[in-house]
Amino acid sequence: MPIHEYACRGCGHEFETLVRASDTPSCASCGSTELDKKLSVFATQGEKELPACGACGDPRGPGACKLN
Repeated sequence: MPIHEYACRGCGHEFETLVRASDTPSCASCGSTELDKKLSVFATQGEKELPACGACGDPRGPGACKLN
């Protein structure tokens, strides 16, 4: 079950939600189902050095991802 990011067309609220194939997501703020699916940022772990704070693309802003 993937987690998707959405932006509500009605109130502009942005949120993440766990979506099953049979579910229709709705805005956590106003309940609208008129949503735009956002492009999600994902992270991988490996041998590479981590980027500077704010470079990972976390939508909550610099320092929110707690990588550093």
